Amino acid sequence: MQHVFAPDDGLFLKGASRRWTARLRLVAPLLALCTVLCLGVAPLRSWAASPTPLGAAAVAEAAAASAAAPVAAPVVIFNRTVAVYRASFLGVSPTERARRTHLYMNEVLARSGAGEVTIVKEAQGRVLMLDGEMALILTPDDVDVASGATLDQTAEQAKHQLQQVIAETRESRDESRLLTGLAHAAVASVVFAVLLTLLRRGQRAATLGLARRVSSTSEVISLAGIPLLQRDKIWTVARWLVSGISWALLGLLSYQFVGYVLSQFPYTRPWGEQLSAYLLQVAAGIGGGILRALPDLFVALVIFVLARASTNLLTPVFDRIERGEASLGWLDRDTVRPSRRIINTGIWLFALVMAYPYLPGSGSEAFKGVSVLLGLMISLGASSIVGQGASGLILMFSRTIRVGEFVRIQDHEGTITELGMFTTRIRTGLGEELTLPNSLVMGSVTKNYSRAVKGPGFIVDTTVTIGYDTPWRQVEAMLVEAAHRTPGVLSTPSAQVFQTALSDFYPEYRLVCQAIPSQPRPRAEVLSQLHANIQDVFNEYGVQIMSPHYLGDPEQPKFVPKTAWFAAPAKPPADAAARSPGG
Repeated sequence: MQHVFAPDDGLFLKGASRRWTARLRLVAPLLALCTVLCLGVAPLRSWAASPTPLGAAAVAEAAAASAAAPVAAPVVIFNRTVAVYRASFLGVSPTERARRTHLYMNEVLARSGAGEVTIVKEAQGRVLMLDGEMALILTPDDVDVASGATLDQTAEQAKHQLQQVIAETRESRDESRLLTGLAHAAVASVVFAVLLTLLRRGQRAATLGLARRVSSTSEVISLAGIPLLQRDKIWTVARWLVSGISWALLGLLSYQFVGYVLSQFPYTRPWGEQLSAYLLQVAAGIGGGILRALPDLFVALVIFVLARASTNLLTPVFDRIERGEASLGWLDRDTVRPSRRIINTGIWLFALVMAYPYLPGSGSEAFKGVSVLLGLMISLGASSIVGQGASGLILMFSRTIRVGEFVRIQDHEGTITELGMFTTRIRTGLGEELTLPNSLVMGSVTKNYSRAVKGPGFIVDTTVTIGYDTPWRQVEAMLVEAAHRTPGVLSTPSAQVFQTALSDFYPEYRLVCQAIPSQPRPRAEVLSQLHANIQDVFNEYGVQIMSPHYLGDPEQPKFVPKTAWFAAPAKPPADAAARSPGG
């Protein structure tokens, strides 16, 4: 239970507030000051006017509160904790000991003595004497063993606190000291008001300056052509930043003002000391934590620097291989890009694992909880990502497809523009860019029109069906001529025609030729031009492209006589011309 020494304070509060309110009316933070004075000055005046001990009602209230906490009973006199009783003594509980100490200390402090405090060592413990009279006794069981304190240290601390109480009670009886405290608080209030005014003006000036700077910038801030931030977003962030700094400074000034004013009066001085001590403890804790973390941060920094140096050391090697200037076994232009990513990622992951124990807070429960949560999220949600990444690595290292090749994947065909870890991008040449998951590419049959060509380029092919009454040699010759007329189609190797099927009504001819790409879209244009030239050539020689369909057998059999086998533009071979009747 906590026993607080606080005499009656009604009379002095009214007189003091009337005298000082008129004098400090123009001070801006007067309300805060008056609140502090109500807490600190009023009890002091009543103490000086009536130095009688606590009344019976107050003692009874203290005893009742003491029963709620029988383990430790602090002795608080004049708002200061002099000692803490933690054990019974001669059959008296800690609460009862604290109550009796209050009653006795009130009588002793009411007397006008020298105020000399001494410590006498007895077999039972340490006795604190005030002007030769026993003030309180501390036993070995009253020592806070958890804090590592000893009985002598506890007694010395109690002696110091008791001396503070004696000095402050005497100060509370000195009206000149009280007036001096009020004057200091008034000056602090004026300074506080001035600082608040300067802080407010500084905030306005900083806001206006930022507004001018932001208004002079462009609508969108971009880096290397990439838009990063819009002007209104920058203004919002800057305004919040200035406001946050202003509120932080306001809180710090208010904290210091309240602590200083509280420390000017005896009764509220412990509160001011606690505020100042707390701020110092926080600052010392933060500073000490930073200083203690510096060696570990230095080790982590060295690890990351070594990782960075390793990646920089390998960069020139990867660049030469990517430019085709060198190769290293299995590492060539097709696999150097994914290999670079895998090796760099492995180096940084290894560095992170090595530096993890040296990072501040790595051993805290919060850090461990976040690590477990991230691991669970990755385990549950990364299965498809891992599958996509594995498919991408297989495509890269198996060299199934390469960037720049023309392929057909399911119903999509185009030139590969990017072969990533998770997706493959192709351009169809029709104004489209398709993004295909690597798992789809791995699970589909891929036609590669660039892999089988001689030199650079890709294969262009098309299929036509012509009736049996048209000589196949003539059809092949017309298809080859249409290929030669098409820009971009190579004459060497020459175009080839394959009869891929003999259907019921017509044979199927497939024209295969090689073209040179200059950009991702030419194949569609080349194929379109080839189809146009096929129509032109067939029209020139009077051959219809429309495939026949029959409802019944014709009166005359549909066949090509031998004399028409080599109809123009087809040319018979030399040995066939020699054996012909006209030869």
